[in-house]
Amino acid sequence: MLKDKNILLAVCGSIAAYKAAILTRFLVKSGAKVKVIMTKAATEFISPLTLSTLSKNKVFIEFTEGNSGEWNNHVELALWADILLVAPASANSIAKMANGLCDNLLLATYLSAKCPVYIAPAMDLDMYKHPAIKKNIHTLSSFGIHIIDAENGELASGLVGEGRMAEPEHIVEYLNKKLSEPLPLYGKTALVTAGPTYEAIDPVRFIGNHSSGKMGFSIAESLANKGAKVILVSGPTSQTINNENVLIQNVITANEMLEACLNIFPKVNIAVFSAAVADYKPTLIATKKIKKSSSSHLLELAETVDILATLGKQKKTNQVLIGFALETENEIENAQKKVVSKNLDFIVLNSLNDTGAGFKVDTNKISIIDKHNNIRKFELKSKQEVANDIVNEIIGIGLPTH
Repeated sequence: MLKDKNILLAVCGSIAAYKAAILTRFLVKSGAKVKVIMTKAATEFISPLTLSTLSKNKVFIEFTEGNSGEWNNHVELALWADILLVAPASANSIAKMANGLCDNLLLATYLSAKCPVYIAPAMDLDMYKHPAIKKNIHTLSSFGIHIIDAENGELASGLVGEGRMAEPEHIVEYLNKKLSEPLPLYGKTALVTAGPTYEAIDPVRFIGNHSSGKMGFSIAESLANKGAKVILVSGPTSQTINNENVLIQNVITANEMLEACLNIFPKVNIAVFSAAVADYKPTLIATKKIKKSSSSHLLELAETVDILATLGKQKKTNQVLIGFALETENEIENAQKKVVSKNLDFIVLNSLNDTGAGFKVDTNKISIIDKHNNIRKFELKSKQEVANDIVNEIIGIGLPTH
């Protein structure tokens, strides 16, 4: 959820300021773009150089730069931010924020902010419980500011109790959760299959196909970006994904993919089967490399279990099941038959006859055919755009709640 988000981290004067370094690192690792504002008091607890190095951006402290006199435009900083995160938020800064005081760059930026504002209070336990602090935090909450509650633990004073700033990983989790809530698939779980399967002939050779897994990985990312928790079951592929809402389970064979899906499918709301699963596998797998002994070699094959058809029989009324069809002839007719035989909500049809579609390319051209035989044709697009079209179609179905 934090990927490519502009986060303005505001650091106040508190011993908890040392955690701003860890927090900055976590935010950057989550894919966020981070800029840091510090109060002058905060610089006594942690070096601006540390936060500048970790954020890979200049740190802002004063309204003007000392040597050059260059103005640090608080309005531009506020407009840049998708999120203003005040962590740690000291008792002093909380009081000023609640009452509209503006005596430093951090507060001027806060008062100019149009983006969501989050604060993570940090102070000693008696201060945190003081009626004035409670009143100020309540006032900020009434403004629509998100309060990341202080946690219980050992404090700088040596006392143990509530008041320590939330741990950086908890702050990141909180932000991810808040950013997910408005999304249409928040609270939903999805299963996606991707890539090829490899069926061993001997320890060296296998039967496989040209699937790169790009389409399935793009679908998994699109579902996650819409708020879903995604379990991605992937055959052998070089594709990677960096999204905290996507859990990857690697498999090799069709049977391994079947077992994984049988275990996961009953627990999900959405299942999208984009993997190119082998239809056949060798009946016998040689334990040693088969040596070339003649000009021909007979390889006996057996059918693999049809994963999509198997799960289609288990599909519940509160699940949405999507399949893929890659065809070279009679495309529409064959796809329509699969919608019925495999109990799908819709099928995504690819044709190898379309230039720019198919395996190992970054584009795709699809048609979506639903169980009512409605057909929607899409233009050639990038696979990420195609994935977004597919996910929007899923959302359009209206996921059942029972």
